Amino acid sequence: MAAVGRMIEEDKYCVDVLMQVRAAMAALGKVGHIVLENHMDTCVSAAFQADDDAVRKEKIRELMAVFARYGNFGGR
Repeated sequence: MAAVGRMIEEDKYCVDVLMQVRAAMAALGKVGHIVLENHMDTCVSAAFQADDDAVRKEKIRELMAVFARYGNFGGR
């Protein structure tokens, strides 16, 4: 995001700034996808292997909230 700030300070062409913003958003989307995938591979997986039904249900509620709030991270 520092690059976008510099571009604005340097009064770069608006379309170039927008393209940089889109690239940053895409990169963040990919990071979000990686974090979500890691969460599912670790925390969610562990919860589903646990004997505690309440833990499993809580992870389902948590994932539903994440999907409702963030939908598609824009990765891949």
